[in-house]
Amino acid sequence: MQTGLVPRKFFLTKGVGYHKEELASFELALRDAKIGQFNLVNVSSIIPPGAKLVSVEDGLKELKSGQIVFCVLSKNSACEKGRIVTASVGLAIPEDETLHGYLSEFHAFGMTKEEAGKRAERIAAYMLATILGYEYDVDEDIIKAKEFLNLNGHKIRTSYISVDAECKKNNEWVTVVSAAVFVF
Repeated sequence: MQTGLVPRKFFLTKGVGYHKEELASFELALRDAKIGQFNLVNVSSIIPPGAKLVSVEDGLKELKSGQIVFCVLSKNSACEKGRIVTASVGLAIPEDETLHGYLSEFHAFGMTKEEAGKRAERIAAYMLATILGYEYDVDEDIIKAKEFLNLNGHKIRTSYISVDAECKKNNEWVTVVSAAVFVF
């Protein structure tokens, strides 16, 4: 018998916010990501077996303003003109729906959204690969890990959502967020 909360769906989203106050820039980034109306609870990195990745629109249809919503959230902020901030969430989902997948959050300064996204994707793939018995360096090419897993009967899907932004002026905050949001 299974007890507890187990999400059946999740969606990926991202946003950017600018404001003279850091907290307000965070709120604006959440609003841009379409999740500012929820009470967010950050959780760790497991995608439950069989959970389906859905569009932002489909996921939001099942949530209500003010609801407590669980998510894996990556965020980053800066208030230094010219500073680039990134926030990414990577995912690795096994084709076998009896197995769980992984999400990984990654944030950095000075990276593009593509660089940070690929890093988050590699981390998620690493976590899934190692639980399935394959050890590899997280910086090793993800294609090699996928080939190994495929050869050993474990087909996986990897992806990421990532955002970057540049701080426009000193003493004005920019905040970026990327999130995997769970739906029950």
